[in-house]
Amino acid sequence: MDWSFLIRNKESIHVTTDSRKVTSGSIFVALKGEHFDGNDFVDQARKDGAAYVICGENALRDLQDLARAWRRELSLPILGITGTNGKTTTKELCAAVLSTKYNIYYTQGNLNNQIGVPLTLLSITRAHEMAIVEMGASHPGDIKELVEIAEPNFGLITNVGRAHLEGFGSFEGVMRTKAELYDFLLAHNGVIFRNADNPHLKEMLGNHLGSLESLGHLVSYTTGTMPEGTHLVGGYNAENVSAALCVGEFFGVSRGAGLAAIRAYIPSNNRSQLMQTERNTVVVDAYNANPTSMTAAIEAFDHSSIINHQSSMPKAYILGAMRELGEYSHLEHQNIVNMLLERKADKVLLVGEEYKVTTAPYPIFDNVDALCEVLKSEPLSGYTILLKGSRSNQLEKAIPFL
Repeated sequence: MDWSFLIRNKESIHVTTDSRKVTSGSIFVALKGEHFDGNDFVDQARKDGAAYVICGENALRDLQDLARAWRRELSLPILGITGTNGKTTTKELCAAVLSTKYNIYYTQGNLNNQIGVPLTLLSITRAHEMAIVEMGASHPGDIKELVEIAEPNFGLITNVGRAHLEGFGSFEGVMRTKAELYDFLLAHNGVIFRNADNPHLKEMLGNHLGSLESLGHLVSYTTGTMPEGTHLVGGYNAENVSAALCVGEFFGVSRGAGLAAIRAYIPSNNRSQLMQTERNTVVVDAYNANPTSMTAAIEAFDHSSIINHQSSMPKAYILGAMRELGEYSHLEHQNIVNMLLERKADKVLLVGEEYKVTTAPYPIFDNVDALCEVLKSEPLSGYTILLKGSRSNQLEKAIPFL
């Protein structure tokens, strides 16, 4: 469908899939989900001033087509970011660095799927000079679908790891899917930012590595080390910082200005946050968890200079289960238990039935509510605590009791 009649000569457009957020002149998209049907609210949206309503069984496809049309209308540079771990933090850091020189729009929160990416694109205005679009995936073909909507000019894969194995089928499936970003950029003369220390990223580029370098379409950085003075917890953030500095320098932001922006950035959304409660010091990293990120978080917690200056305090690990691992679930949860046993942790509390089939000698709770009840009656005090788990664990509910 030709959407020019909706977007021509517009400085911005307001598109919403939530009928409660319809305002005069809005475009309301009536999506149908497992527990809701936006078509039930079409009449109300029109009464509330919606200028146009997209509904019916093809509403999602129409939303994506509209987003692509608006992206082409704006014709501004877009950096696409994906990866198993660190994509949201890298996106936030890149935005912080680039915002020192440009008017940037970037994915808000975790709007990185087949609905979130179109909504991100439709939130860009003519006043913006660049955009950063985060892209998530849990099945083969997901990234291909998203890049064909966003049409990025630049791309960055943070890393690849063992996540969503139930959907991807194997680690090789993860690599193939993430590489769909590279495939698009290679086909459209885009520029790729790559961590040269990561052998998987090199393998994913295959025979294209030499030609990309000769054409100047490959910009490399190394993992490096964490700079002092940031609010980020965990050495694993070093590669995220290096990526953001590399992107910034490519677009004309000096390293000094980039570092200053990164040092000023304060993480949110329960990602790599350091909290000081009345009783404990808590590292909150409870937005996402997979075997790779869980291992990195535990190792970083053990070696973090921020934590180690309180070495006299006992350490506690409150870990949630990792989801969507399919046949690998038992093995990966047992691996985490083995890591904890090696560390002879002072205190371990596990959340999720997945841990019940392991050899864990620690208390295991069915859900976070059961954990909170115990924390109420048996509060922890004087600990440094790692709080880490998949978003579905909702471990942030335990923070008030720590």
